[in-house]
Amino acid sequence: MRLTLVCDSGNDVCSVLRQNNVDFLRFASAAEAIAKAGKNAGILILASGYPGMTTVFDTALLDTAAAKGLRLYVEFSGQLPGMDVGEVRESGWERAVVSSDTFDPALTKLRILMIHGCRLVDIQADHPHIVLARIAGFDTAVYGLPERTTPILFENPRGGLLVAATKLSQFVTGRYAPTDAWATVWHWILSWLLPGQAIPQLRWTPTVRPSYSADMILPLDAEQQAFRRGVQWFGKARLFIHPAWQGEARRRLEEFPDGTGPGPERDWPPGDGSCGMIEGASSKILPTGSQRWRYQLRNDCMGETAMAMAFAGALSDDEDARHIAANLNDFIYFNSTFAQGPRANPASPSYGLISWMSQPPADGVYYGDDNARSMLGTMAVSALLHADRWDKPFLRCLLANLRTTGPLGFRNDALNDRQLQEKGWRHFWETERTNYAPHFESWLWACFLWAYHHTGFRPFLERAGAAIRMTMAAYPNEWRWTNGIQQERARMLLPLAWLVRVDDSDLHRRWLRTMAGELLDRQDACGAICEEVGPAGHGAFGPPGTNEAYGKSEAPLIQQNGDTLCDLLYTSNLAFAGLHEAAAATGNPFYAVAADRLARFLCRVQVRSETHAELDGGWFRAFDFKRWDYWASNADLGWGAWSIESGWTQGWITATLAMRHMKTSLWDLTAHSKVRSHMDALVPVMLP
Repeated sequence: MRLTLVCDSGNDVCSVLRQNNVDFLRFASAAEAIAKAGKNAGILILASGYPGMTTVFDTALLDTAAAKGLRLYVEFSGQLPGMDVGEVRESGWERAVVSSDTFDPALTKLRILMIHGCRLVDIQADHPHIVLARIAGFDTAVYGLPERTTPILFENPRGGLLVAATKLSQFVTGRYAPTDAWATVWHWILSWLLPGQAIPQLRWTPTVRPSYSADMILPLDAEQQAFRRGVQWFGKARLFIHPAWQGEARRRLEEFPDGTGPGPERDWPPGDGSCGMIEGASSKILPTGSQRWRYQLRNDCMGETAMAMAFAGALSDDEDARHIAANLNDFIYFNSTFAQGPRANPASPSYGLISWMSQPPADGVYYGDDNARSMLGTMAVSALLHADRWDKPFLRCLLANLRTTGPLGFRNDALNDRQLQEKGWRHFWETERTNYAPHFESWLWACFLWAYHHTGFRPFLERAGAAIRMTMAAYPNEWRWTNGIQQERARMLLPLAWLVRVDDSDLHRRWLRTMAGELLDRQDACGAICEEVGPAGHGAFGPPGTNEAYGKSEAPLIQQNGDTLCDLLYTSNLAFAGLHEAAAATGNPFYAVAADRLARFLCRVQVRSETHAELDGGWFRAFDFKRWDYWASNADLGWGAWSIESGWTQGWITATLAMRHMKTSLWDLTAHSKVRSHMDALVPVMLP
């Protein structure tokens, strides 16, 4: 092959060439490589100092190389012949874009690639093959290239020299995406270096990948394995805060503007839930392939994680897991600010509510949906641990959400303590409002239906029932979708299933069947539920409308309907729970078959990684089920394609897998709750 590399032995190109049985020579310096290379050889001078140090390269060697007919590829160099090389900078929200027809037909012009954590030298070059730019799109830059771009891969005008402004040879370690696109890029680079040579298609095993291929036969215990690995992820990721590093976690939360920072160190002692837990993995991937982590302390994530750990305790007879589940619930209700301050004062209009986060300014924000998911977790933990010490604050939270819900059953997206203190809870109890946004409203309705079943208190049923009836009548034209219409459909499954439990009528079964049918019309044969955005003008966070809008707000993972993408933060995870409850409520195999398909898909796409133990067993938000890779538009400002959310995603997938194994449902599991015993004491205080 006459390939010569100048790099350290661990460079990804070295490793991949060896895996593909491609011969090459390797030298420590460019001077030695050029001196010893045979005629017409191809030399790769790779960036061993990346990202902190640019490649040192004596341009005088180019004359020697030209005399021997050598072709050179140089990356991340601080000096180039006939070109002004600027300072090193970080890419931010920019992505790589194919800007020529060089890679046709495998990669067409305007195809998007991701160079995670990209550091580059600023250079201007004519006719580049790949550029860096802030662009919108899923696979393709839908609005074209902006006026300003930065060349990433181009040919130097003197000839015989191919230049990369960053380190492209870190494509395995740095988890460059999508994998198939980078195989094409590197095949072209090697072909450019050795024109006329037959270059093999390079293959490698990504360091972070799905657990199974799309067509691999799953083991008989695949779901149990996925559950075990899913709950082990919480500990491997060091999410449970230990007193020894509690101060450092707080410092990282305060130091970084978005509350994300380097992940917990592997030598940090694991916590037991008594100090709470951090939120999960951010979507930002560093040059090393590791990720930033979100250090926020969130009530909803803790309640849902407690549920997952309680199931681990029940299925594995794991006393440590049970202990963590109990500690997390104690942290929420007794040992943190979540339920303290005005929320612990019976005279306060926010009495009984649980704050979204424990740190300002979000410590006085009350999302009904976040309270609902946390309370659903509490229901499960109480049942699995046979404990009733959370019953009173749990019922207090139910009543606090009820009394801030209007007569028609709607509460709005969120309330805050300032509003409540100014207007009092009666204002929200008595004021009619509508909010056809199941993402924010519907799981609280499910909690109200459960509460009515266990207490007989009719306002729970009346308000939830009115809101569900109006929301179904308003579908689809009046619905307000958040990141997509599919997540709104998925959210309706749980309350509709539990409405059948409370009042099993033909109408209620039809509502459930209609909503599930609308959702499952987009379920692929592999089990994935394809995302879809709703009508323009009805969405809170639609796809970016311009290149400049990319990364400026929350956003869907797709750019347009038809992108083969599923969302495991907002749709598939919650649909999994909803389909499971629908099957249990109705006995209809329609729901069970769809849940089975989705379960197999979730087992396949669970993250497997020997290199990054902190990711192994998790589920990323995004999965492209056509490409079978972790890929999407990463436009979301907070929770992008490669994020792992501890509660919403990990908590509900593992809990639903556990219930499938136990052949139970959340409704049946919690059938013996004793919350009713606290009604006589709480109702006169909270709803006098």
